[in-house]
Amino acid sequence: MRIRKPGKIDSNLWWLGAEESGVYLLRGRDGAALINGGLSFILPDVLTQMREFGIDPGEITKFLILHSHFDHVGMVPYFKRKYPAIEVLASEAALKTFEKPAAIEFINSYNQLTAGKRNESLKGFDLEWRDDIAPLTVREGDIIDLGRVVLKIYETPGHSNCSISAYEPDQGVLFASDAMGIPFSDKLFPSMNTNIDQFLNSLEKLKTLKVNVFCADHYGYVTGDEAQTIVSETIKEALGWKARLYETFTRNALDIDSAAREITSSFYQEMPGYFIAPEILEGVFKQIFKYIAKTSQAPLEKRAG
Repeated sequence: MRIRKPGKIDSNLWWLGAEESGVYLLRGRDGAALINGGLSFILPDVLTQMREFGIDPGEITKFLILHSHFDHVGMVPYFKRKYPAIEVLASEAALKTFEKPAAIEFINSYNQLTAGKRNESLKGFDLEWRDDIAPLTVREGDIIDLGRVVLKIYETPGHSNCSISAYEPDQGVLFASDAMGIPFSDKLFPSMNTNIDQFLNSLEKLKTLKVNVFCADHYGYVTGDEAQTIVSETIKEALGWKARLYETFTRNALDIDSAAREITSSFYQEMPGYFIAPEILEGVFKQIFKYIAKTSQAPLEKRAG
């Protein structure tokens, strides 16, 4: 079952934000963790929901970033500056991204661009990434202990090289961000942005877990029978998309730009209303085709982009 309305998931877990961008609050005996940073424009909604659900932001002790893309880190600066004791956690690769001025500029500008008219509601909130966040590193096998509630960290690259996932074993809750399929509408889109084969390898790692709740960063969370098969279904969809991408690239004479235009056009015909702007998604597909070009046996002189 797919649920897209913010609220309580179980006794110690909430989904907050908006349909296209959400975050999770997991509460333990000794504190709470925010998981995923979302887009910046959801902050007013998140603060309102916290009040409505009886959540005190002051109980948050950890802020776990699952990867460094702009649409997953938007609220981090506000919470870290408002509550300095919060520990911000991310992978080592994500930390390296946050050290790059060009990456920070991209995060800030694209959060503003995506907010559009909603930027007016963000006045008075300090949401700009600067060099004062100072995240700490988490790695494969690390345990985040909230007191009787723990999260185990898995490194799951493929969507990005900095992607990690977190798993709460007692209730079988998986926080995999975009390292899993994105449950848009009735589809399950495997966003294999940087490395198709790493993406599939990461899914094989997650396949060993018992999943009762899959907490996606976009379009809510999944429960019940669908959650229990979500990893295997994502593998199936990923293999289908892999074949489709290779076929599109070949049919476009190994031209990255034309292949990306074609696949982007067909994507929005199949999934109208998807939250990412076409020009951004076309850039993502170019990145995927560059990976295909690099790893295939096609002649280099025929490749564009």
